[in-house]
Amino acid sequence: MRGGGLWQLGQSITRRLAQSDKKVVARRCFASEAELKKTVLYDFHVAHGGKMVPFAGWSMPIQYKDSIMDSTLNCRENGGLFDVSHMCGLSLKGKDCIPFLEKLVIADVVGLAPGTGTLTVFTNEKGGAIDDSVITKVKDDYIYLVVNAGCRDKDLAHIEEHMKAFKAKGGDVSWHIHDERSLLALQGPLAAPVLQHLTKDDLSKVYFGEFKMLDINGAHCFLTRTGYTGEDGFEISVPSEYALDLAKAILEKSEGKVRLTGLGARDSLRLEAGLCLYGNDMEQHTTPVEAGLTWAIGKRRRAEGGFLGAEVILKQIEEGPSIRRVGLFSSGPPARSHSEIQDDKGCNIGEVTSGGFSPCLKKNIAMGYVKSGSHKAGTKVKIVIRGKSYDGTVTKMPFVPTKYYKPS
Repeated sequence: MRGGGLWQLGQSITRRLAQSDKKVVARRCFASEAELKKTVLYDFHVAHGGKMVPFAGWSMPIQYKDSIMDSTLNCRENGGLFDVSHMCGLSLKGKDCIPFLEKLVIADVVGLAPGTGTLTVFTNEKGGAIDDSVITKVKDDYIYLVVNAGCRDKDLAHIEEHMKAFKAKGGDVSWHIHDERSLLALQGPLAAPVLQHLTKDDLSKVYFGEFKMLDINGAHCFLTRTGYTGEDGFEISVPSEYALDLAKAILEKSEGKVRLTGLGARDSLRLEAGLCLYGNDMEQHTTPVEAGLTWAIGKRRRAEGGFLGAEVILKQIEEGPSIRRVGLFSSGPPARSHSEIQDDKGCNIGEVTSGGFSPCLKKNIAMGYVKSGSHKAGTKVKIVIRGKSYDGTVTKMPFVPTKYYKPS
């Protein structure tokens, strides 16, 4: 399911529930319930009014009793707790795990300090994005990373194929897929003060992008100060048998201010933060340079290459890409994925990849790709929605300022 589709589905569910047409929703969302995987918090979601929908092979909450609009605003004002256990965490270990990973991603993993991480992209031979991922260098012989649920099978097959070849040449690397753990994301201004109640470690010394192993609420957790909302927050990998108790403790310590938050608000939040959703804003044919992620390619990697598709990507850095990802404001109904973008003469210059109504800004926002030259902030465009064109303007992202916790 695509990101714009999540927002639309959430709005559709809200309207239908308001009309008490629950049978229609049930048919639409629970048709393949038997085949869907469930996180350990599934019953907890349902008990708290979670509207469960199929997503990447899992039954996940798209929203709870509040609207997606209210849920989005509450995350920015107070906090949101997301169950993201459908995502796949894995560890790479061995003295050669970093040189191995650097063959597959654009990041300068060698240059990361132990206990720090970065956003990166797995690339293919043509420089296209196989997936984006947050990777952490725990130690020189230990990497922890998380990949997207919808990309899990192809990502793991890709890593395994290259690992076999690497090990056949004598490389020392092994992996473990953390199916025994769950993943919670606690986001928003109350994330740190609430979580601090549940651990003895001083969270004020853990900055954005940093990783720590510590006890939280009596469980041994992997904590990364990161997220997918633009807010300060954490992703907490917890042994699955402790996940429910941890979720309950977080909500209790917040005294009702941090709320369970679903995929609908998660999509609104990440769009406001100008963050890509793989499958919408990045695909196998999109390079990191086109996607505006050149910053994620370290200087050493630009000089040396050595990752799949490096020739294509480094040429784009030197000469400039033919298309670029941009932010957009638009009039009329919200733009959706695949809406055509035209110049002021009516010529096609690109298409929207994600769009929706911003709960925080109270206006339409979108991102998409346009031809280079039409990508500068302030450029006037037309966006075609259901056959009718509406005025739009290219703008810088993020749409809503980010609030990551960094050293002053």
